Amino acid sequence: MAVRAIRGAVQLDADEAGHMAERVGELLTAVLERNEIVADDLISIWFTATPDLHSDFPAAAARGIGIVDVPLICAQELDVEGAMPRVVRILVHVETYLSRAEISHVYLGATAALRKDIAQ
Repeated sequence: MAVRAIRGAVQLDADEAGHMAERVGELLTAVLERNEIVADDLISIWFTATPDLHSDFPAAAARGIGIVDVPLICAQELDVEGAMPRVVRILVHVETYLSRAEISHVYLGATAALRKDIAQ
C-alpha cells in the first residue's frame, strides 16, 4: 500500500456557506468514489480557497459528509490577478493500492481548465 495525493477543485457560484458545503461535499464525494476510497483510507485533507471566499471554512463540508476523524486544514490561495474566482481546491492524502497513474484527480465544472493535464 502506498501514500498518494489526489488533487481537485470546484468553483462556487456565490460565497454562501450552504452553497460552499454543497459544492465542496460534491467534490469530496467524487474524489472518494472515483478512487474507491473509504474514510479509513484518508490520512489528511488540505483545503485552499481563493481570497474572495470567506463565508465558511471549506473543511466544514468534510465534516458534513461524515469525515470526522481525519485531520483537515484550510488556507488561502495567493491573490493572483486574473485567477479564476470563487475556487476551492483540495489535496487529499490517502493510503491506497492505486498507482499514481491510476489516481483520478477531480476538477468539477469550469475548474477543469485549471489542470487540463490531469483533470478527468
